[in-house]
Amino acid sequence: MAKSINFVFLILALLAFAPLCLCHVNTFGGYLYPQFYDRSCPQAQQIVNSVVSKAVAREARMAASLVRLHFHDCFVKGCDASILLDSAAGIISEKGSKPNKNSIRGLEVIDEIKSELEKQCPQTVSCADIMALAARDSTVLAGGPSWVVPLGRRDSKGASLSGSNNNIPAPNNTFQTILTKFKLQGLDIVDLVALSGSHTIGNARCVSFRQRLYNQSGNSKPDPTLDQSYAATLRTRCPKSGGDQNLSFLDLVSPTKFDNSYFKNLLSFKGLLSSDQILVTKNQVSFELVKKYAESNGVFFEQFAKSMVKMGNISPLTGFKGEIRNNCRKINA
Repeated sequence: MAKSINFVFLILALLAFAPLCLCHVNTFGGYLYPQFYDRSCPQAQQIVNSVVSKAVAREARMAASLVRLHFHDCFVKGCDASILLDSAAGIISEKGSKPNKNSIRGLEVIDEIKSELEKQCPQTVSCADIMALAARDSTVLAGGPSWVVPLGRRDSKGASLSGSNNNIPAPNNTFQTILTKFKLQGLDIVDLVALSGSHTIGNARCVSFRQRLYNQSGNSKPDPTLDQSYAATLRTRCPKSGGDQNLSFLDLVSPTKFDNSYFKNLLSFKGLLSSDQILVTKNQVSFELVKKYAESNGVFFEQFAKSMVKMGNISPLTGFKGEIRNNCRKINA
């Protein structure tokens, strides 16, 4: 009897010292929780925030780039920093995929954060966690919501070029294709619409929306769901041929401020990408969500934060899986 009582007290004691937030538990016994570095590198989040703050102060566009980098990583093999790996023996980099080539940015910011963390806490903080924290801090610096980031991800030892080409939603995908790609990651239509709201900041290249301006349906006519005065303005920056890398704001109203004007733009048929505008034109549920977020910045912020945590929990490597890279661009020797 005494032994059983002692055992109960032991279990209770262990629970008392367990992390307060088991935000994600995977089948291999590892889990993510916000306090992961509290003892091993208590200054980790401050270091990330400091570097990101300086980067965004230098260039406001960097906030959107760092959010997008996290998104493009998580949709391929999970949130494991595979997107950061350069090509090497046995590795074909995801940087050369169609969604990423001449497009992903912020790699040097991640490098700078990693360098600072290695000085303070060698071989401790993963590149995958750096990206998750940088995405949160970038959102806040642009005026958006904050959230508690579950931590404890480890870095992959490989990349997937095919996964990057096939899993990341493309600007001209149909609504159903995009929704399917989200569902394959364990995300739903609410996450799809809320996370699309990150297009309230940042830019898109002409090559990503040219089709809407000149030949949306193969009939040499512009997309009828695009406001024609807005389309005329876009044509001045995006010709029929050439100028592929010319940039236009994703949110023409407040392009560097994280707010709900993106959703208001969609209701006025002024979404830049086809993948933006179809949230209004192709599905009733997504249309209602767009209206809901357009009406309330607070409601949008709350759901965006929840969906970012959910996305950040896609298939993390934990425990003894993967590694903590010394250099985010290459696996450890």
